Amino acid sequence: MIDFYLSAGSGVSPYLQLVQQVRQNLRLGLLSEGDQLPTVKEVVSKLAINPNTVLKAYRELEREGLVAPRPGVGTFVTCTSGPNLLETHQELRESLREWLLQATRSGLEPDDIEALYQTTFRATIT
Repeated sequence: MIDFYLSAGSGVSPYLQLVQQVRQNLRLGLLSEGDQLPTVKEVVSKLAINPNTVLKAYRELEREGLVAPRPGVGTFVTCTSGPNLLETHQELRESLREWLLQATRSGLEPDDIEALYQTTFRATIT
């Protein structure tokens, strides 16, 4: 089951953070067809957010065809986003993990590491 979190300083609305986390977990193969998302009550309790925020996120995911509600039971994943990247890209993940550890050992703070990654990613990919 996915474990939602919110980043207050991200500038992204809470509902969109939840949507993005589900999409990312699908992409990485951490969520599979048939998996149940946490109930609205569970998310509200853990994150201390408005139930309507969670409902809005779940409705967006449903509109995209990624999840489907089952009344009285919960919300379930209805499709996945391709191959399990955790298995197919293990070598890349290890390399990235080593880079992150090296950046941490060199004294960079998490925000610095993220900024370095983001600027390098944008300069390289776009």
